[in-house]
Amino acid sequence: MLKQKLKLGYRVRSALGTLVLIVALVGATTYSAFTGLAVADSFDQQIQQLQAQNGSASADAAQEGAQAASYQDQVDQLDAQINGLQQSIVTTQQKSDDLQQQINDNQAKLDHEKQVLGENIKQMYLEGQVSTLEILASSNNLSDFVNKEVDRSIVQDKVKTSVNSIQTIKVQLQAQQAQLQETLASLQAQRSSLATQEAQQSQLLAYSEDQIAADNQAIAGNNSQIASLRAQQLAANHALGGAVVSGDPGHGGYPANWDYPVPQDSMLDSWGMFNRECVSYTAWKVYQTYGFMPYWGGVGNANQWPGDAQAAGIPTSSTPKVDSVAISMGGAYGHAMWVEAVSGNMIYVSQYNYNLDGRYSEMWVNGSNFTYIYFQ
Repeated sequence: MLKQKLKLGYRVRSALGTLVLIVALVGATTYSAFTGLAVADSFDQQIQQLQAQNGSASADAAQEGAQAASYQDQVDQLDAQINGLQQSIVTTQQKSDDLQQQINDNQAKLDHEKQVLGENIKQMYLEGQVSTLEILASSNNLSDFVNKEVDRSIVQDKVKTSVNSIQTIKVQLQAQQAQLQETLASLQAQRSSLATQEAQQSQLLAYSEDQIAADNQAIAGNNSQIASLRAQQLAANHALGGAVVSGDPGHGGYPANWDYPVPQDSMLDSWGMFNRECVSYTAWKVYQTYGFMPYWGGVGNANQWPGDAQAAGIPTSSTPKVDSVAISMGGAYGHAMWVEAVSGNMIYVSQYNYNLDGRYSEMWVNGSNFTYIYFQ
């Protein structure tokens, strides 16, 4: 009678379950149970979420790494340009210094020639105070007088020519110096601009490196949590005792499209549970044996099954029975097994994910402390 009621209830729930399953298949990560019970994230879902976070963090780190490499390349290029400009600045400054020395030397020459010219003009002025008759009278002869006049004129011309030449060179050197100073200012401005760009790129590079470090730290933290979660559940499973064997090569008939080599937790089964998990396998065994399986609301822990079953009117007990689901409440998430045989307190079970490797196995185990769910 109970089985007929359950089958009738299953027909009603299946329509709702199908709708929820469609939602599940397009990516929902939580589900509402038909019974209205709140279903917490499962152990494997938490691991999947952490792995998804790691995938996202790894992608971010890879992207930041590529960006950091780009920033580093730009910094290196800017450094090379700055070094090239600095060398040009040093060379230009040396040329400017050499040119300034030439200007100083020519100024000294100019000052000297001006002094000579000044002395010459002074002498000419003094001689100008003497009358031509007096100069002629002081000369030995007319030829001596003429020679004095010629020499004075030659000296005057030479000094004037020298002054003019030096002045011209000075003007040319000053023009060259002005051009060099302009070039030097341009080079320094370019160097300053490149230094600013380099500082900006260095800041971006440092930021990217910080982001990469943060992503790697987050990944390490998640990996630590994953390892801790796996260790907790593995320890709880192993505490059950029993010698594990590979058992049935057909894996209890578990559908091949959910089974190895399909990656564990890569898809959902017909009840919204991740493939190759203990609850997915026991859900399949219930369906395989009795032709129906209540929709528990999708992803859930094994230790939630007794409460879900009781809410749905499905009997539970501490007495083992063949073709029932045995639930271990150990660990944070529990473990679901299918009872194949019973011998006193010992039960022979088939299961998935006992070693958290998503694989099928069988074993004899003391079933005294389990909760059994009877689907018939």
